[in-house]
Amino acid sequence: MKAVILVLLSLLTLSPAFAEVTAVSASVDKNPVMLDEAIRLTVTAEGDAPRDAFDSSALLGDFVVGRTSVSSQTSIVNFDTSKTITWTTTLFPRDTGTFTIPSFTIEGKQTSSFEVKVIPVENSSGGEARDYFVTTEIASDSVYLQQQIYYTAKLYLATNIERGSLQAPEMANGDIRQLGEDKQYTDIKNGKRYQVIERNFAIVPQASGEFTIRGPVFTGEVVAANSGQRFGFFNRTQQVNRIGPDIVVNVKPVPDDFDGHWLPSEMVRIDEEWPKGEQYRVGEPVTRVITLTALGLVEEQLPEFPNFYPPGFKQYPDQASTSTVEKDNNLIAQRQESLALIPTKAGDYVLPEVTIPWFNIVTGETEYATLDARTITVEPASAAATGAPAPASAPSPSGSETQPSAPTPASDDSAPASVKPVWQYASFQVLCLVLILALAGWVATIVYYRRQQHSLIPRAHTAPQHVHGNETEKAAYANLEQAVKAGDAAAIASALARWMTTLVPEGQSVSPADYQATAILQPIMDQLHATRYGKASEPRQPADTKTLRKAIEEARRAWGKQGDEPANRLQPLYPG
Repeated sequence: MKAVILVLLSLLTLSPAFAEVTAVSASVDKNPVMLDEAIRLTVTAEGDAPRDAFDSSALLGDFVVGRTSVSSQTSIVNFDTSKTITWTTTLFPRDTGTFTIPSFTIEGKQTSSFEVKVIPVENSSGGEARDYFVTTEIASDSVYLQQQIYYTAKLYLATNIERGSLQAPEMANGDIRQLGEDKQYTDIKNGKRYQVIERNFAIVPQASGEFTIRGPVFTGEVVAANSGQRFGFFNRTQQVNRIGPDIVVNVKPVPDDFDGHWLPSEMVRIDEEWPKGEQYRVGEPVTRVITLTALGLVEEQLPEFPNFYPPGFKQYPDQASTSTVEKDNNLIAQRQESLALIPTKAGDYVLPEVTIPWFNIVTGETEYATLDARTITVEPASAAATGAPAPASAPSPSGSETQPSAPTPASDDSAPASVKPVWQYASFQVLCLVLILALAGWVATIVYYRRQQHSLIPRAHTAPQHVHGNETEKAAYANLEQAVKAGDAAAIASALARWMTTLVPEGQSVSPADYQATAILQPIMDQLHATRYGKASEPRQPADTKTLRKAIEEARRAWGKQGDEPANRLQPLYPG
């Protein structure tokens, strides 16, 4: 058995993998076809061919060409290996009539050309209602350049679909945007009930002339009518393709008699926001906000506002903001500009009107959106604004009073002079607040650690570290141990007194009074003093260092458990 397999493998290896292309063919799935239906074109090549050997560009003149899918199949018969590659393309007719599917060349082999007949939708099947179709319509087929075209596409479905998608329409030199969300409802056509999906678009032509709006393409999958499956997850589906009718639209150019920035619309208005009931003074900024609103346009079409102001003002414009919103199936474009004006001289001023010309597409006339002129009176700068008390005015030789001079503007002209001190003062306040908080935190930290140093005392078996003068309790205790080891009563008494002094909390008077825990040392201290100061005739007994050492250790442990509170002051070692 292994030998047979090896022979087969060797034959397969020695024979050529695939033969060259020997034949090619092309066919369509239906002929004739309705105008809104899709044709499935299949091109097959027998032999080995590159996957990109098929070129569908020759079909673009008469059809809307969809996506092309590629599949291949390999078979072995009597040790002969063959390969077949297939290209499948979806075509949508652009018009009714008879059209030719041209021949295609694949690796030197050509397909045969043939004709396809496209018939109108209404003559398709004797007026019988179809299950799926798309309709299109526009509000007007004659518009001006950059005028919004209101476009509506409706998809009619007689049965439920498994999945599907509806593409947007296409137009050369046109800006296409969807308006709002899809609408779903039911309708009856030719006695048949349909589920309708309505989608609206706004098309803004960017060039004049005659253009064709290509209908949107619907591609979906529905359950096959005669699949033989009654239940389960494996129902057979079939693909459904429909395209909406094309619409020809005439785009008229800008009229010769129109002068200005071209704005074709049904409504254009201009508004302003101005502080009311305020006094205008030299050096104090006044903010003016102007808003331009246009119906059926996009924000890129709106012009800038003309800025003509008297020489007695400094101007500080902000960045203009633009937006396009959708409302009631219409585009609404808006442009808003904010300008800070700072009077530099006192007096009466007239701010000129702002005029924007626009073309009314309903009446066909040029109209104007106007912001009326405004007269304001600027008062002299107040004493508070100058930073100094107002000087007493003295009559001039001409009899007029001397007017206070305008404040000197800041050296930086990138922002209003009267606005700068506001943010500078705010920054100074923030900096002072940060410094105060940092200083408070530093002081609180020092106080906390100082309290910790005074209140922390080792407990239990922790070696005491209380400091008194330059000598710690630990060092004094070590000195006491050496004195006890030497057995010298005078040295022991001196070392014991020094050690007990370190037990006294710092800041209290130094006296023999100590912790009550050291009362155990009193008998031993009595013995030491008796040894040192007793009568000379009495025999001197050596100090009991062993008992003394145990007593001192016990006293130290007791002291470590007491703590360092003033209420725990010990009784004097030698009362009275």
